[in-house]
Amino acid sequence: MDDDGLLAVLHEAADAVAAVLAALADWGLAGTRPGQYHSDLAADAAAVAVLDAAGLGVLSEESGLHGAGRSLLAVLDPVDGSTNASHRIPWFATSVCVLDAAGPRAAVVVNQASGTRYEASRGGGARRDGRPIAPSGRETLGDALVAINGLPRRPLGWRQFRAFGAAALDLCAVADGTVDGYVDCVTDGHGPWDYLGGVLVCREAGAVVTDAGGRPLDARGHADRRSPVAAATPALLAELQAVRATFG
Repeated sequence: MDDDGLLAVLHEAADAVAAVLAALADWGLAGTRPGQYHSDLAADAAAVAVLDAAGLGVLSEESGLHGAGRSLLAVLDPVDGSTNASHRIPWFATSVCVLDAAGPRAAVVVNQASGTRYEASRGGGARRDGRPIAPSGRETLGDALVAINGLPRRPLGWRQFRAFGAAALDLCAVADGTVDGYVDCVTDGHGPWDYLGGVLVCREAGAVVTDAGGRPLDARGHADRRSPVAAATPALLAELQAVRATFG
């Protein structure tokens, strides 16, 4: 399958999620495991069905690994920002990133509240609603607006910060210049489904992303966790990494 075909499948999966969410009456906790909502389960079933039918392996936050051994692995968060979704806070997304042997190859992140769509393919650039995007170009932390996950032990020297609650969209906001940077203030706070789609969108837009611990970001295990840090420029990333390192 070529990149355009992959992106089409990922958009189809996000559309399937949108359809089931539109018909869902109960968005509350499912009682299956801590933090899992009815919206997560309904969205997962819809997205996995599309991805599996296309011949992709799937690593889902909600239901684990499907189609083990397939050459392409779709890392899926059917509803990134589930708590936001349950409270109807309009910042939650479906994020899917396809990995091949070389790493992230194609990604789609869709804000399911607004319909805004981000997509990227390796070497093919990044787009929001079909238009190319680029980061802000900010280089100095003291001038930066930074999105965060969790709370740092102290202010990190930014101009202002925001905690939005959906890592995939937060990273896409770095990619399109809405914010200047992103830092996960929680040690190993995210699974690969939370960040991989946003990572590819950032990289293809020209932003830079790393793990606070210096580990590869293209993790493929359900138990893998990372602490992503992203910035509009290498200079800003270096400042964010330096202050993030002061609290482990």
